[in-house]
Amino acid sequence: MKMNVCLGKMAGSTFKRIYEMLRNRAVFNRLLARRPPQRPFFEALVRSLIILCVAVAVVLSSISVCDGRWLFARRELFGLWHFCSVGNGSALRCVTDLRLAGVEGINVGMILIRSLVAFAVVVAIFGLELLMVSQVCEDANSRRKWSLGSILILISFLLSSAGVLSFSVLLRDHITFTGFSLTYWCEFIAAFLFFLNGISGLHINSLTSPWSRLGKI
Repeated sequence: MKMNVCLGKMAGSTFKRIYEMLRNRAVFNRLLARRPPQRPFFEALVRSLIILCVAVAVVLSSISVCDGRWLFARRELFGLWHFCSVGNGSALRCVTDLRLAGVEGINVGMILIRSLVAFAVVVAIFGLELLMVSQVCEDANSRRKWSLGSILILISFLLSSAGVLSFSVLLRDHITFTGFSLTYWCEFIAAFLFFLNGISGLHINSLTSPWSRLGKI
């Protein structure tokens, strides 16, 4: 009789352990199913390169805006913040009153240009942050954050290219190809990188969307 009771207790405990193991396994499978699928290596590499290039563009544009000396022509240096002229002693004499440059509308024009390029840097920083957050914190809104970040990068391209083009139009009578400074070309390259990576970000997001994968199937 005692043996039957012991066997019954052992069988009950065994079934209980089996039940707990199965329940834990079911919970684990449910949690595993909720995890987002791992991205392919090539997709992760491309997204990382886009983030890296956007970061480089932000640095180049920031340097260009802070320095602001974009054009040297006829012994005069035209910048976003200063106007400089070269004296007889080869020393730069810089002033913040841009009206002394003798170019019509340069004072108001430079205010507009530096506002455009500075705002482009701010928008690009927000776009870069969204791109990084979408990759670090993968959730249901990751794709939406990536798309919004790419759109902000394209807006930065529009702002920075408008600033570069306005500068060229404003000083069209003083422009020579060799007169543009290194910081001007930094802004030009940054605008190109903003365009390239904004378009690439939207394109890779559309290629890797679940709807496009279903269409391929």
